[in-house]
Amino acid sequence: MIAVGFDGSAPSEAAVKWALTFAIQIDADVVLVHAVGILEHLAHEVITEQFSGAVHALASAVGFDESRLHWHVDNGDSCSVLLRAAHAPLSATLLVVGSRGQGAHAGHLLGSTSLQLAERSTVPLVIVPDGR
Repeated sequence: MIAVGFDGSAPSEAAVKWALTFAIQIDADVVLVHAVGILEHLAHEVITEQFSGAVHALASAVGFDESRLHWHVDNGDSCSVLLRAAHAPLSATLLVVGSRGQGAHAGHLLGSTSLQLAERSTVPLVIVPDGR
């Protein structure tokens, strides 16, 4: 199972596209992981509906079978939610995130979530550049 951080941003869309393409090559399922912050009180259905058009377009673009695409919405900050995806019940064997960094400092080139994941992940991590 490949877990991809997805929040609807351009960097997360680049990560999803990369993960779907890779999943086709290795015959894997993909789970889109969305973190819901403490101030957000959105139901799983609201989130998946909000992003369904973009996700459908990405899956169609690479020819990914959407029956192998799943959602996981969890409470917490993005890094913690993604790190938990490596454990049961998801047990992802690969994490994929987009890079959102915006500056010249090394931490800013990766973005804070990407940097934290690189330091703390117990499974392989792919950080996909957003193409800018």
